Amino acid sequence: MKNILFLLVFILLACGSSETQTNPQQPSENTRGEWLIPSEEIFDGGPGKDGIPSVDDPKFDDVDEVNFLNDNDLIIGVVHNGEVKAYPHPILDWHEIINDEIDDIAFALTYCPLTGTGVAWDRIINGTKTTFGVSGKLYNTNLIPYDRATDSYWSQIRLDCVNGDLAGEEIKTFPIFETSWKTWKKAYPDSKVLNTDTGFSRNYDEYPYGDYQTNNSRLLFPVSFVDDRLPAKERVLGLVSGETKRAYSIELFGESRVIQDQIDGTDILIVGSKSDNYIVAFENQNLSNLSHVANQLPVIAEDDLGNRITMSGEIVAGPLAGSQLKPVDSFMGFFFSFGAFYEGIEIFED
Repeated sequence: MKNILFLLVFILLACGSSETQTNPQQPSENTRGEWLIPSEEIFDGGPGKDGIPSVDDPKFDDVDEVNFLNDNDLIIGVVHNGEVKAYPHPILDWHEIINDEIDDIAFALTYCPLTGTGVAWDRIINGTKTTFGVSGKLYNTNLIPYDRATDSYWSQIRLDCVNGDLAGEEIKTFPIFETSWKTWKKAYPDSKVLNTDTGFSRNYDEYPYGDYQTNNSRLLFPVSFVDDRLPAKERVLGLVSGETKRAYSIELFGESRVIQDQIDGTDILIVGSKSDNYIVAFENQNLSNLSHVANQLPVIAEDDLGNRITMSGEIVAGPLAGSQLKPVDSFMGFFFSFGAFYEGIEIFED
């Protein structure tokens, strides 16, 4: 019965008007004191607090045991100290938050299917390990998680706490990257993959929001600013570190491409491939004349000294072998979401 009720909620959301809904629901009641975001722009997503349940005891299979994914399904990957894990979108679409640990880090992988954004957050808050849950509230149609230690509310794309005892605190993030299942299997055939044994009954073979991912005229909730310079649902990598915010569209990368850019005086390396479905970004530390490396995943780039870089920023060959490129705060998402949160965001163009 619970599964049927949740499915009905998702179907009602997914089967709304094909045009942007200007007032699908009344704003959420402001019953939690002062917010750092406009309270009249906070909406109730429908299922309520923890109505979309986080996965707090994740279980994993080997790559060759996975049978519920298609090659084009997206994966969010974490690589840390030799441990490699993949978190499939078809599970994240239904749960939005996975509380997990790898080696010495405890993190919450937060994912918002309405903005297409995935970010890994530190679960150590002021020295206390906590878990995060789905509050059921949305701002700019984006997930608002809450931490279970203080019941403070956080904005996923803003990367900070917007309500509660920790209001104003910035979140510490961990590097992740997004790619297709087809590419992931080639790059990390020995990885662990989150399986469907989540403790909840959901149809992980079915996307719960209909044509939402491809219908550029369809938003389920209002946003504070509409940026129409790119199609709303075009997938971009948004760099949100420092003062300058910049978006790199997946459409720029074709079969493969290396972009050397600079943001706020820092040299940035962006490597991507539309065909392999990934974009990653790191600070460029003493690498020059970089070129893309094809068909040798997870290696994706090499400089003129033979330093070979993987999707996770590891240098696995060359004079700098064994070092790790420093990631910048960035994540994939639908363009409209970066436009709403970072009005006037720069769009990288040739």
